[in-house]
Amino acid sequence: MHAPRLEVEYCTQCRWLPRAVWLAQELLTTFEAELGEVALIPGTGGVLVVRVDGETVWDRKEQGFPEPTELKRLVRDCVAPGRDLGHADRS
Repeated sequence: MHAPRLEVEYCTQCRWLPRAVWLAQELLTTFEAELGEVALIPGTGGVLVVRVDGETVWDRKEQGFPEPTELKRLVRDCVAPGRDLGHADRS
């Protein structure tokens, strides 16, 4: 059974490591049984991208900064479709 790889690529010039770590922690805490690994990838140029198995689920340049609940729903759709996220699923 394949356990997905989650990547958070962040801009070192913008000093977004703390934000990337926080997002990775939120996602790993929520999907600890579904994810195989979580990687933090340093980048430049204002990048903040979240990928699951190489597929982009969030790109700050196109979508702005993610809210954790919105990002959790998108990652859930990739790694555990149909799973109830409790309060994160309620509007």
